[in-house]
Amino acid sequence: MSTRAAPVAPAPAATTELSRGLLAAAVAVTAWGASSVIAKVLPQGALAIAAYRFMTYFVVISIWRATRRQYLSWDAFKKSIPGGLLLAADVAFFFTAIKLTTVVNATIIGALQPLILTAYGVRFLGERLRRADMILGLVALAGVVVIVLAGSNSGDANIWGDLAAVGALASWSAYFVFAKRADGVVSPTDYTLAAALIVALANAPLALAFGQSLAWPAWSDWLWLTGMALGAGLLGHNMMNWSIVRIPLWLGSTMTLLVPLVSSAIAWIFLDEPLNPTQIIAMVVALAAIGKLVRAQSAPRPDSTIS
Repeated sequence: MSTRAAPVAPAPAATTELSRGLLAAAVAVTAWGASSVIAKVLPQGALAIAAYRFMTYFVVISIWRATRRQYLSWDAFKKSIPGGLLLAADVAFFFTAIKLTTVVNATIIGALQPLILTAYGVRFLGERLRRADMILGLVALAGVVVIVLAGSNSGDANIWGDLAAVGALASWSAYFVFAKRADGVVSPTDYTLAAALIVALANAPLALAFGQSLAWPAWSDWLWLTGMALGAGLLGHNMMNWSIVRIPLWLGSTMTLLVPLVSSAIAWIFLDEPLNPTQIIAMVVALAAIGKLVRAQSAPRPDSTIS
């Protein structure tokens, strides 16, 4: 680790790409947050929802691409297998964690992802961040932790559940790394499409193993499932996979801290889920920290950097 003067402001073209990447990441985390709320109104189990959601995305997007004479090649599918398996593992591990340990533990462990990917990005990708960036990221992380802890009422921690949450954290972090490495190897659209098929095929038997029904959903549920598929898939995974090759890995990961903020706010507005004053203050602090962090990327100031 070394300290040096911050680099000069990026060229206009680079700044434009960064801005587009940040906008796409913001759309992605908002879509993920909204999808978390939709999942709460569906009667199916989490793994069954995942199987239907990802398969619906695969079918709808494949049909749309077929009308444009665009198809997922076997080569693109093979290159997307690691990412798809990692995403499937994340879904399975996180569901297991929620079943075995407290939601608080599972959520807080998952929120540690920015720390892991920041270390990876700096060490292996040569990414740089200013000390001010690191401080703002830690403030946002602290805000998320406070939101979760302040809303905790009951539940018993379990070491196996905590380990499952760690497995979800590792899988989700590795998925981001593979998405970053897929740049120039497979397009974000092909990568997301292939990963969706893999996740659906992997989670269907897991749903049955956990005693969840894969019975055909009611027609009234299909509107929500389709909304989740296109929202979390097209606006979520596809946009984030497109974004992550245009912004630093640590920054994309830090922006995922917005997911619990978005889901909490939407649930508060539409599902009447309570938010106490402490949670509201923590949300404002976390949002302000992430907002300042994002704005600072296009206007670098003289400051020390970490690399």
